[in-house]
Amino acid sequence: MSTFTRLLARRVDLLRPCQTVPRIHQLDRNLCTSTMSGNKFDLPKRYRGSTESVWVEYIQLALQYKPLNLGQGFPDYPPPSYVTEALQTVASSNPMLMQYTRGFGHPRLVTQLKKLYSGLVGRDLNEQTEVLVTVGAYEALFCIMQGHVDDGDEVIIIEPFFDCYEPMVKAAGGIPRFIPLKPKTTGGEISAGDWVLDEKELESLFNSKTKAIILNTPHNPLGKVFSRQELEVIANLCKKWNVLCVADEVYEWMVFKPYEHIRICTLPGMWERTLTVGSAGKTFSVTGWKLGWAYGPANLMKNIQMVHQNCVYTCSTPIQEAVALGFEKELARMESPESYFHSIKGELQTKRDYMAQFLKEVGMHPTLPQGGYFMIADWSPLVDKVDMASESDAQKDYRFTKWMTKKVGLQGIPPSAFYSVPNKPLGENFVRYCYFKKDENLAKAAEILRTWQQHKL
Repeated sequence: MSTFTRLLARRVDLLRPCQTVPRIHQLDRNLCTSTMSGNKFDLPKRYRGSTESVWVEYIQLALQYKPLNLGQGFPDYPPPSYVTEALQTVASSNPMLMQYTRGFGHPRLVTQLKKLYSGLVGRDLNEQTEVLVTVGAYEALFCIMQGHVDDGDEVIIIEPFFDCYEPMVKAAGGIPRFIPLKPKTTGGEISAGDWVLDEKELESLFNSKTKAIILNTPHNPLGKVFSRQELEVIANLCKKWNVLCVADEVYEWMVFKPYEHIRICTLPGMWERTLTVGSAGKTFSVTGWKLGWAYGPANLMKNIQMVHQNCVYTCSTPIQEAVALGFEKELARMESPESYFHSIKGELQTKRDYMAQFLKEVGMHPTLPQGGYFMIADWSPLVDKVDMASESDAQKDYRFTKWMTKKVGLQGIPPSAFYSVPNKPLGENFVRYCYFKKDENLAKAAEILRTWQQHKL
């Protein structure tokens, strides 16, 4: 047999199904068996146990049933015109703005972030080493967890929490430790400030293994703005145990009078142990732009810069340029009532009050937010008007919101999605609605609920 013939025969053998090739190397056989069984390509251990995101499920429900959607957290009307006009200008101006920019943040944008936050935190930030621009606040949180949490580190998560916190901690090898905010009173309308932590329970969670605590203020979904006294309790424990504070402050401009947003990094001894996260999507009402940032001391920022450069490396140049132009406009009129950072508060407070009123009218018990653009309401007084048996979910709020989406035409989000498994019952009697919507859509929501409340569907 010629050399060519032998090679051809060998090639034919290798192309046959691996179970029937007698001469295949044992390693190749094992590889093929493993591939066919699926074990080799199972979800990595760091993500096993994670459940489908509530957003994936509820966005699909919205697409299928087309309800009035008060579930997702974004405005359904245009953002400030100067922001979108800035993006149009960028798209038709310097062609170099269509190319890569500095990995840790577009120079024009980090300069504006430095100016803004240097004034707000009372120190001169270094835009090169103390600011990082990310693909949304989501990536900032991911980089912080990957950059600072190691195997076995404990991270304290305050419940209810934005649902990415827990899987991000676990993916970094960390161990989530949960503590719920609980209302001091029940029944009737209460304030988000009435949801509080048990200080003794909080203190008991801190130990030598504690690496970080995640603090979200203004809070999603409660709308709670943590008071100075509450922040001091957290700060003192962080200092006592040398713990990192991850301050998720994406709703920083949406705080209603008479409440005040206090950045925990400004408290004594907290700058050197705090990483603060912000969002252009929330700041300028352009959530689809997916641009965020983190700022903090250089030694803490170095870790998350390392993760960022090995994850996405850089963010969209034109989006960063447009956001920088937006900040330049706002920084020039920060003290003016015309500033979007000020006008948005009044706009949202009016919408908040209107939603609270119509939820009360139909028999729900809303928690009045101090900030943000979400409201939770206790729907349990209306349970007799819901066919709870029509849905099979374990949590009552999932069954309620799905039934409402399909049968009533109004979608909210089930708050139990924002709790750890043992504490999911704490969220089951509530629904989360977003009130950052057109006035006519809020009026439509009110009419849908009134019709439902008056006539069993």
